Amino acid sequence: MRAFVKSWVQSLGWHSELTPEQKIRLESWRKLPRPSLSEPFLASRCVVLDVETSGLNLIEDRLISIGAVAVVNGRIALGDSFSVVLQQKTVSERSNILLHGIGGNAQREGQPPADALLSFLEYLGQSPLVAFHVTFDETMIRRALRDFLGFNFKHPWLDLAYLMPALNVALASKNRSLDDWVNTFNIRIDARHDALADALATAQLLQVAQRQAVQRKGLTFASLRDLEKAQRWVSGVS
Repeated sequence: MRAFVKSWVQSLGWHSELTPEQKIRLESWRKLPRPSLSEPFLASRCVVLDVETSGLNLIEDRLISIGAVAVVNGRIALGDSFSVVLQQKTVSERSNILLHGIGGNAQREGQPPADALLSFLEYLGQSPLVAFHVTFDETMIRRALRDFLGFNFKHPWLDLAYLMPALNVALASKNRSLDDWVNTFNIRIDARHDALADALATAQLLQVAQRQAVQRKGLTFASLRDLEKAQRWVSGVS
């Protein structure tokens, strides 16, 4: 009977360990209206995201921090940004800390994961997401939301790792990483491997893509995703 109740609760999108207040917050987010991806890009909001983790293993490593900034009507909204460190029961390895700079105390004193993730969802609303190499960020976010909030996060994402080559064919063979692209377009990153700083750099790269694509008829989030998908097909990636 307990197993049935647990399964039923999780099917509603509620983790069995969530407090009543947390359940209300999650349900309120889920009821938010979803914006149309066919609205003009220059009259909409999207959220550019980056994460820091305990490593690169998509199965075993943990989400440590999320950094995000909104692009509203085509402009980076610095006042509409988000950053959080999720409280860790086990501090990541020293080599990992040297990479992202989130020390042991900061990891132990971060926000409880469920509250941190609910705050992220409330900041996000239902705005579509943008990242560079979406697979990693999306997998880590989805795993954390499943583990701590108990639901399957399905959300529209745009991957600049494929959109930029689609818009810059001549540069595609030389530019693979985020560092390659930001150097090509002289984008400043104040603290590489800081989630919020990397999200800001990625947002500036999105603006480059926006300027390059603006002459295309009907610039929307959906049309940019179509370009990304076409580039994935060219690259042999489904």
